[in-house]
Amino acid sequence: MSNQKKRNFQIEAFKHRVVVDPKYADKTWQILERAIHQIYNQDASGLSFEELYRNAYNMVLHKFGDKLYTGFIATMTAHLKEKSKLIEAAQGGSFLEELNKKWNEHNKALEMIRDILMYMDRTYIQSTKKPHVHPMGLSLWRDNVVHSPKIHTRLLNTLLDLVHKERTGEVIDRGLVRHVTKMFMDLGESVYQDDFEKPFLDASSEFYKVESQEFIESCDCGDYLKKAEKRLTEEIDRVGHYLDAKSEDKITSVVEKEMIANHMQRLVHMENSGLVNMLLNDKYEDLGRMYNLFRRVTNGLATVRDVMTSHLRETGKQLVTDPEKSKDPVEFVQRLLDERDKYDKIISTAFGNDKTFQNALNSSFEYFVNLNARSPEFISLFVDDKLRKGLKGIADVDVEVILDKVMMLFRYLQEKDVFEKYYKQHLAKRLLSGKTVSDDAEKSLVVKLKTECGYQFTSKLEGMFTDMKTSEDTMRGFYGSHPELSEGPTLSVQVLTTGSWPTQPAVPCNLPAEVSVLCEKFRSYYLGTHTGRRLSWQTNMGTADIKAIFGKGQKHELNVSTFQMCVLMLFNNSDRLSYKEIEQATEIPPPDLKRCLQSLACVKGKNVIKKEPMSKDIGEEDLFCVNDKFTSKFYKVKIGTVVAQKETEPEKQETRQRVEEDRKPQIEAAIVRIMKSRKILDHNNIIAEVTKQLQPRFLANPTEIKKRIESLIERDFLERDNTDRKLYRYLA
Repeated sequence: MSNQKKRNFQIEAFKHRVVVDPKYADKTWQILERAIHQIYNQDASGLSFEELYRNAYNMVLHKFGDKLYTGFIATMTAHLKEKSKLIEAAQGGSFLEELNKKWNEHNKALEMIRDILMYMDRTYIQSTKKPHVHPMGLSLWRDNVVHSPKIHTRLLNTLLDLVHKERTGEVIDRGLVRHVTKMFMDLGESVYQDDFEKPFLDASSEFYKVESQEFIESCDCGDYLKKAEKRLTEEIDRVGHYLDAKSEDKITSVVEKEMIANHMQRLVHMENSGLVNMLLNDKYEDLGRMYNLFRRVTNGLATVRDVMTSHLRETGKQLVTDPEKSKDPVEFVQRLLDERDKYDKIISTAFGNDKTFQNALNSSFEYFVNLNARSPEFISLFVDDKLRKGLKGIADVDVEVILDKVMMLFRYLQEKDVFEKYYKQHLAKRLLSGKTVSDDAEKSLVVKLKTECGYQFTSKLEGMFTDMKTSEDTMRGFYGSHPELSEGPTLSVQVLTTGSWPTQPAVPCNLPAEVSVLCEKFRSYYLGTHTGRRLSWQTNMGTADIKAIFGKGQKHELNVSTFQMCVLMLFNNSDRLSYKEIEQATEIPPPDLKRCLQSLACVKGKNVIKKEPMSKDIGEEDLFCVNDKFTSKFYKVKIGTVVAQKETEPEKQETRQRVEEDRKPQIEAAIVRIMKSRKILDHNNIIAEVTKQLQPRFLANPTEIKKRIESLIERDFLERDNTDRKLYRYLA
């Protein structure tokens, strides 16, 4: 590349002065002023905008920008004052129309003038920081027309009056109102807010304050809420038609405050129509409306939730503490489930599955379910009823639904270990009597309990199922090794592991010789195949099927308990026996024997033996014989089938005692676990930690925890601090 020297060009000013006509500015402005007059008088068709632009351009170029700017303002102001007078003169409904017409004319004129003065806008105004032509034109309209003393108040009152008319059912020209409010917005946000929006909100507040008072005095809660909802919808609609979108939140807040927030308490507590009435009568639509309206205001949903919780706790308390309603355990639990279903539907249908309402529902149920100490027992009895007969013919999906509902109630129990105690007893009776409707349903519930409470909770229940399966295999092995036993009585034995099944005291009973021989053979077979085990017969838990022939050769198969079989077999060798003779021959304990004889002799339709004298109670002097006249339309007759029933008071005390005993090692284990990790802890913290750790199973009693701490101190697991007696140390 060549390194030629670059030349610098310079443009110099003219050496001689340019002389401007002294009257140039006045003459040019007169042309422009005349043009502005013609524009405002809508006579601009003959104007040359190019020429006018050049004139304005030259004035600015020759430093007459200030004259041009002040002249434009003065001319426009004069025209606007004239327009203001014309608007003021308009009467009635034509007032807004005239205002809107003049506003549109001013806007058109302003656009033309801005185009003519565009060069001034870009240069002179830019350098002097004065308002541009268009904003200045808007400001002049605001000051000379909108803020004119005779227009300002009249304009506001006219607009507010139209809104009021529309609220009271009249039809107004929404398009015209929209044009006027749009004018306010075009003049600036502060103009819209100060000159229209604030007075509009104040007037609305007063309107709804009066109207809400009228409504609440004359309407029930449901109707009031409908009116409030309608008003809210109307206001949102009004904003969409002729107000600024930013006004929506403000006007809805006014309606919410005046129609809902100020009357919340009165609405929810309204007699015969408030929230409680809606809950009682399943008024889903009204409840949904209340939820949607109250959620708009501060503490609205909390108010609804508190009233619902209070009502639910009260009705639940009546449900579980009424002695009449506690007579039938199955009905008792069904009522709880019905109540739960009712509120589940309300929360899902009306309250949008709101989690806070779900939590309130759960806490309420937990509160009143535990008010009745027998709730764990009743829930277990409900399960027992369903798994014995209540689930017959029901689809698997529906069975799962019922079991899930049971699990929901189970979760509310604070004493889950008490439920476990009863459930184990009832499950044992179902399995041993073969009365369960579905093994799948039984196992499904155990799986659900395991998921909820862990392996430890269900290990013994699972052991019971294992024993039943093992027993089947054992019986097949027994009969396989004794083919000669295929003729004569058939024995079916369930071998139960002591730790898995509910503990039952071994009740003495002399079995009939035919059965006793079989039992001994089974004992020999079992102990021969299993070393180191012991068998004890639980005759009080067994059943038997025996064939009987009555007078006139009528044959029946009787399904009876082992005790009843022992009694009936005695009559093969005797026609008549006394109570003492039966007692001596069977050695069945008197309370059990009396119940057994009662079911055989005193139940109508099942009285296979007769007693003398005839009475409901069994006396020690009574005589018994076979009832030759016994008849039944069924070949198979069940007598005295064992059904799960509510415990008697002594049995209840005994169960409670067993539960308390079982809790002691669990409390001690929790204390040791906590102290092992913490080493040193004060009394109150131990109580709190133990209670928290055992909560999934039961609610630990602080007194019992204290006793267990004392026991552990005696056995050198813990020691008290020498200086602070409330402080405990862990001894490794």
